[in-house]
Amino acid sequence: MIYYDLHIHSCLSPCADDDMTPNNIVNMAIIKELDVIAICDHNCNKNLKAFAKLANKIKIIYGIEVQTIEEVHILALFRNIADNEAFYQILDQYHIKQKNDETYFGNQLIMDENDNIIEHEENLLLTSCNISINKLIKLIHDHHGIAVLAHVLDRKNSICNQLGFIPIGLEMDAIEVKNRDEINKVIKMHPYLKDYVFLIDSDAHSLIDISEKENAIDENILFNLWEK
Repeated sequence: MIYYDLHIHSCLSPCADDDMTPNNIVNMAIIKELDVIAICDHNCNKNLKAFAKLANKIKIIYGIEVQTIEEVHILALFRNIADNEAFYQILDQYHIKQKNDETYFGNQLIMDENDNIIEHEENLLLTSCNISINKLIKLIHDHHGIAVLAHVLDRKNSICNQLGFIPIGLEMDAIEVKNRDEINKVIKMHPYLKDYVFLIDSDAHSLIDISEKENAIDENILFNLWEK
């Protein structure tokens, strides 16, 4: 069994704290005795190169939290940064561009592996991408990634809030919830999902919110998701 948190935002996400730097996140995850983490900034991957250079300290999954045209959040998770980068090159063409107002939305900091700020992302990352849920999932799979429905019971940007339900036949690979009680709620609403992999992640925007050593999954079950 391995302990994980597969939904952590870095300081690239405007809604995350500025101290969510690559080294701070990795070191906090180590302090909390996690085995694997995923960095999932909104609609962008520009801090992942810095995290890749820290991957000798902890296992890292390379993610992006994508907001679809339906305003549903889906995690695109990749085992290697090359697949993530190829995916992002296409995804960015769908991103609806709007200039960021740092004083209102927050900073969008791009950093190197030493936590130096090397750039500010100018386009606001909180806008949607002009791509549907189904088309996004196919794009993720085409680039050897897995698609995880993010925080499915949240009141904002979850599939259950936006659509009212999780459609039968949707080809997601896993379902993210905030706690174990939510797993039971999702299955009660959607009995056909009882055999799916459920992930309990923090969706951390601050260091203190990164998961403790409490959510574990069989390593083979987790990494077999990419082998489907």
